Amino acid sequence: MPTARLNDLNFHYERAGAGPRLLFISGSGGDLRTQPNVFASPLARAFDLVAYDQRGLGRTDKPDVAYSMAQYGDDAAALMDHLGWDDALVVGVSFGGMVAQELVLRHPQRVQRVVLACTSPGGAGGASYPFHDIEHLTGEARARHMIPISDTRRDAAWAVAHPQDYETFVALAAADPYADEPGHAAGAHRQFEARADHDTWDRLPHIACPVLIAAGRYDGIAMPATQEKMLARIPGATLKWFEGGHLFMIQDRAAYPAIVSFLTAS
Repeated sequence: MPTARLNDLNFHYERAGAGPRLLFISGSGGDLRTQPNVFASPLARAFDLVAYDQRGLGRTDKPDVAYSMAQYGDDAAALMDHLGWDDALVVGVSFGGMVAQELVLRHPQRVQRVVLACTSPGGAGGASYPFHDIEHLTGEARARHMIPISDTRRDAAWAVAHPQDYETFVALAAADPYADEPGHAAGAHRQFEARADHDTWDRLPHIACPVLIAAGRYDGIAMPATQEKMLARIPGATLKWFEGGHLFMIQDRAAYPAIVSFLTAS
């Protein structure tokens, strides 16, 4: 099991594929044990792909202390140091997109190109859905709350019209086989705390590398209006819309090819 000692914590990471160097940064609650993960995606066939469990998550250390978004960005840079990568392509999804913003702003020379997928800048640009406000919801209650937010097409009327599909989504979203692990709840809480303070809005004009903002048309977590604001704020950025909600990368078959095309452009 690959482990790196970074910023006084033990980080679990995985690596597969061949090609240009690509660092993948996962979202809230990301755990590489959850299958299928990014290594089952087209990214693993096109790149030398590295993904990792962020602090507080998965098989990485979970100290019950305050985390900051700056620390998350520095963790990503430290992993690149461990790998011997001077720079890399970066894909950040949801919370991982917030971390990717910190990485490219704090360590601009390390990022060749970056995909900011279903994410938000915080501050005046708009924040993603406040998960810290619903920490009291768990299991099916949380799943039922989030389904119509994750994809705004799946509202109450849709649930009534598609009862089997709805219950399948509830079961999938509610499952958490690692919920009882030591430190699991504390690590998730600390991640949500850091996420609540995310704000790169005033610094976004300093991003100098090519940026693709990838978004789902029906995403109620990273709102469509926020994607337009980021587009106007980041010099030279491109925005691509996909048919889906917060999980558009698995809902729209055009998403991964578009991301690969952007990352491999000369």
